[in-house]
Amino acid sequence: MCTPVVFSGGGGGGGNAFGNILGGLISGGGGNQGFGGGGGGYPSGGGGGGGGMGDIIGGLMGGGGGGGGGHRGGGGPDFGNILSGIGGLIGGGGQGQFGGGGGNINPGRMNGGMASLIGNLIGQAAHKFLGVDPNTGKIIGAVAGNVIMGLGGKDNSLGNIGKVILDNIISGKFRRDVDPFVRPEPRGGGGGGGGIPGFDGGRGGGGGPGPSPIDPKPAHAPIDFYEERDRCLKEKRLFEDPHFPANDSSLYFSRRPPKSVEWLRPGEIVRDPQLINEGHSRFDVIQGELGDCWLLAAAANLTLKDELFYRVVPPDQSFTENYSGIFHFQFWQYGKWVDVVIDDRLPCSGGELLYMHSASNNEFWSALLEKAYAKLHGSYESLKGGTTSEALEDMTGGLTEFIDLHQAPRNLMQMMLRGLEMGSLFGCSIEADPNVWEAKMSNGLVKGHAYSITGMRVVDGPNGQVCLLRVRNPWGNEQEWNGPWSDGSSEWRSVPDQVKQDMGLRFDHDGEFWISFDDFMRNFEKMEICNLGPDVMDEVYQMTGVRAPGLTWASNSHDGAWIANRTAGGCRNYINTFANNPQYRVQLTDSDPDDDDELCTVIFAIMQKHRRNLKQYGLDNVPIGFAVYDANAGQLQGRLGKQFFQMNKSAMRSAAFINLREMTGRFRVPPGNYVIVPSTFEPNEEAEFMLRIYTNGFIESDEL
Repeated sequence: MCTPVVFSGGGGGGGNAFGNILGGLISGGGGNQGFGGGGGGYPSGGGGGGGGMGDIIGGLMGGGGGGGGGHRGGGGPDFGNILSGIGGLIGGGGQGQFGGGGGNINPGRMNGGMASLIGNLIGQAAHKFLGVDPNTGKIIGAVAGNVIMGLGGKDNSLGNIGKVILDNIISGKFRRDVDPFVRPEPRGGGGGGGGIPGFDGGRGGGGGPGPSPIDPKPAHAPIDFYEERDRCLKEKRLFEDPHFPANDSSLYFSRRPPKSVEWLRPGEIVRDPQLINEGHSRFDVIQGELGDCWLLAAAANLTLKDELFYRVVPPDQSFTENYSGIFHFQFWQYGKWVDVVIDDRLPCSGGELLYMHSASNNEFWSALLEKAYAKLHGSYESLKGGTTSEALEDMTGGLTEFIDLHQAPRNLMQMMLRGLEMGSLFGCSIEADPNVWEAKMSNGLVKGHAYSITGMRVVDGPNGQVCLLRVRNPWGNEQEWNGPWSDGSSEWRSVPDQVKQDMGLRFDHDGEFWISFDDFMRNFEKMEICNLGPDVMDEVYQMTGVRAPGLTWASNSHDGAWIANRTAGGCRNYINTFANNPQYRVQLTDSDPDDDDELCTVIFAIMQKHRRNLKQYGLDNVPIGFAVYDANAGQLQGRLGKQFFQMNKSAMRSAAFINLREMTGRFRVPPGNYVIVPSTFEPNEEAEFMLRIYTNGFIESDEL
């Protein structure tokens, strides 16, 4: 029996939506059983001097526990040493559970490894700069646009990764496959009924990609960033975006902001604006008066990895070089990347930015990113209420899972470690109080509010070693955890000054704090993991010329649609029409290389398209889910029919049917053939969708 879970829109400016929607998402289904065989894994001592990630993880859950040193003895700063020590903690028992400690386990690890590789590349003159000065990062031959326009401005401050990416863009070595963004316009009439935009005919039959509620003929011609910038420079005028004008239509569609709004360019707010000031960081992201903390938590995570950051914020723009008031940002939308062009007029009140901003008052990448994201979804008001996972996916193209920490799999630490090795990004939250918007707790945490997890560390505490998580509140103020290991707490006295320095420890009212893993599990209730697909690593290689180290997922995706009276059959409760839904065959042929249980990990994700854009037209998310059937019992000849579903139970399914943009499920299953059936809860509910499948083995899939 499938059950719908429906949440009302709005959600108190973002907090309630994030806090409430996640309940019941994870069924516990499967979860990894452990990376390694038992016995002499690294946590038990000895270990050998290798340090390969596969070998280290191999012992993480192998039992043993205790033992003293862990891999390579104690105290080393290497990533492997920390992993092996935490493996002892997970394995159980004994003293010396962490076995050494050392450097950060950090979601920014890929960035750290990439920075080192790029640094070596530059140091060995293996990268020949053609379009950028390697010392300053300035574009060779660029026009001082701010001087032409009579405005102040400062050059960007780029690190080595940014310089190499910029040089590859300017020299033509890297040209990204990206489509110019065109604001979607809904079709009229159609299946929506009552004049609500909906489907109005199209391909029929076998459940393939059907007609879209979005009109394929845009109302406006797309804006090419480079052509428009050159035109503005030639005409010596500042760009004004005709598709996202500086007026109320870009701010809201139902409720006017309480403050009077004026639109100002950064050069009218401060004397010398910069796009990126001394490198981007998580402290560049501070929430304003818009309920989009979910977006800010994602943006803070993005800053941890230069190679991901510059996929969203192209470094070929600034307030000096070729400046003409035009900027562009790139987002993932349902399998492709789009280039969103905006002008730099920003909503202000009293001469100050009204919404997202940086701790540095002359840095503007975060405010402009928020504006581009608002344009992507129709208005600033459209950004009220959401999940960190949605923004993380739009900024990375990754696939996000929800974890209910009250029902966390026993191998959660292992999942986090594996995720970190694969470059995953993390967010977390506490269940919202339905009666209070973003209720502040006595321990300093905020209910119904999205946080980012920005690092992990093992340190020596007063009572032995402890695993810490670094967490950030996007408010960027004094509202922080005030328990053990909080800013300035007595526990830090046991940590040597050099270790604190290595951690980048700072006791500021900046929204960032450290919390023990145990306290994290006691206080936080939801966690999101954004898994990066193989396309990310491929494009990072194209952007930088360096292959990022680390494991990767294998993935496939398919587009489809639920169309009334044809392919919108509803969930398994509606057995007479369930077989009408789109069906996809999935073949998994490899088990996890690091496990000995002959099972493979697979993540299914079903995402409905365009719904945030369509909110202003009365179309919100519909409850969606999926069921997966074992197709190995008999030879699969084609689509499964009503009789099959009457006689067979699903092997896997989503925990519930929920009106989220995306529903995901992680499972551990034997290799073989499966059929996944994505559906809405009730028949004849119409929507477009995208199915994505991630696995750590080999995968084939096709539509039946």
